[in-house]
Amino acid sequence: MNIAKERRAIDAALDSYREQLDTLTDALFNETPPMGGWSCSEVYDHILKASLGSSIALERCTHNNCPPTKKGMGFWGYYLMLTGKFPPGKATVPDAVAEKLAPKKIDKEEAKNLLIKTRKRIEGITGLINDAKENSRWQHPRLGMLNATQWFKFIRVHLEHHLKQLERIKSNFAK
Repeated sequence: MNIAKERRAIDAALDSYREQLDTLTDALFNETPPMGGWSCSEVYDHILKASLGSSIALERCTHNNCPPTKKGMGFWGYYLMLTGKFPPGKATVPDAVAEKLAPKKIDKEEAKNLLIKTRKRIEGITGLINDAKENSRWQHPRLGMLNATQWFKFIRVHLEHHLKQLERIKSNFAK
């Protein structure tokens, strides 16, 4: 995997999230779409907190601060790494994770601060990835045991996935 290419894609996704904050009105940012589901605000809360959490797992892998394991990725982990996409259909998240990462409505200022924090975390750990041990892995609740490069790719894929969700939400309001 090309770390520099993944980093550019992560930066581009974070730039897009930031740009969209300037185009969304406060009302639209917080309004639940007519189709139901998450508001833009809840998407921002989820994706940025999940990215921060993933960066912590990635950092543990770079410092070899993981319990020893011979386990690897599960089926969906291989799918994501191979295709660069989430599996089709609605994802089911384990209850323990769903409770911890349940999205809440945040304001645009909090979203901007989370974006800054996420970008700084990514900047701080990118340089550590190439030296990470391949077998230093941390558990992802759905994808299995991921190493540092896999966590980095997951962050990129997850950011891009939710950008598409934001577009669906905004288009639903336009109807």
